[in-house]
Amino acid sequence: MFGHRYTPRGVSYLLHRLGWSPQVPAHRAVERDEQAVTRWRSEQWSRVRGRSSSWARGLSSRTRPGRT
Repeated sequence: MFGHRYTPRGVSYLLHRLGWSPQVPAHRAVERDEQAVTRWRSEQWSRVRGRSSSWARGLSSRTRPGRT
């Protein structure tokens, strides 16, 4: 967006300098429905995640057309 690229480690350093930290829940929600989670993972996750492809596919923007 701004013409800069950062490695994941670089983003980590920047966020740390801004006072951000990783948020990890201490425990699972009481309302969590394990059967619904399992059902969603089996039915929807593969569709949401999609199939893996090479890193070059789908690289396009409004100003630079993608490769075929």
